Amino acid sequence: MSNQVIFVAGAGFMGHSIAQVAATAGYRVALYDLKPEVTEQALQKIRWSLEKLKSKAPDTTPEPDAVLARISPCVTLDPAAEAALVIEAIAEVPDWKEELFRRLDKVSPEETVFATNTSAIPVSRLAAATSRPDRFCGMHFFAPVPLMKLVEIIRGLDTSNATIATAMTYARAFGKEPVEVKRDIAGFIVNRILLAACVEAMRVLESGAGDAASIDHAMRLGCGYKMGPLETCDLSGLDVILHAVNAIYEDTGDPKFKAPAILQRLVAAGHLGRKTGRGFYTYHDPA
Repeated sequence: MSNQVIFVAGAGFMGHSIAQVAATAGYRVALYDLKPEVTEQALQKIRWSLEKLKSKAPDTTPEPDAVLARISPCVTLDPAAEAALVIEAIAEVPDWKEELFRRLDKVSPEETVFATNTSAIPVSRLAAATSRPDRFCGMHFFAPVPLMKLVEIIRGLDTSNATIATAMTYARAFGKEPVEVKRDIAGFIVNRILLAACVEAMRVLESGAGDAASIDHAMRLGCGYKMGPLETCDLSGLDVILHAVNAIYEDTGDPKFKAPAILQRLVAAGHLGRKTGRGFYTYHDPA
């Protein structure tokens, strides 16, 4: 296992967390981003996360230095030439993802499996940018990645059974519980359901029926949620949420996924949730 390289494209919130769980599982990881300062910040965040996990479970958690030693930051795609698995985790902009996959397709060996961590964009659309749609799937992780067990494994129109099996094997090796999404619908299983609830929570907020804290508190108490829908949006990033609901709306035309004005205004103002210190809530410790 330790001889296999996993190439993670995107060192942001999701990308560096995926790199962390892969390295914790014993894989060598190439963590790519365009800007070296982003990968440097990512390594600092990974160390913080590993040290926090170590403090809570010292006997069962690996040493942070050992995990970090398996992660190599990079600003070129060259390390993808050695990768058995490529996981893309850049911003939810289809054109950006397609261009990245076109470039990766030229660098990576023919047998390399490609996976996208998109939360809502149809996998088949991204696979079409490559010469390997049979070896292309979705691997949708959930935040916070080190703690959340689920990984959705999404089958595109041309994804082979072998590719699904490979993705399932990696997910389990990462300590996750994979669920196969058998049909490539925008939003897949969880976000198709969850984002509908999140959008409706925003509309309730806009209506004045309750403030953000009341809406989330009611959903936690009434539905057993650990986090309310607006808290969840802030954690995920409101820009990510906006891209996701737009992708589902574009794919389905269903008006329940049309982005509410409050979401559009917050994103336009740069208030993206925990990572910027302000979203539906104000935070003193941005992620």
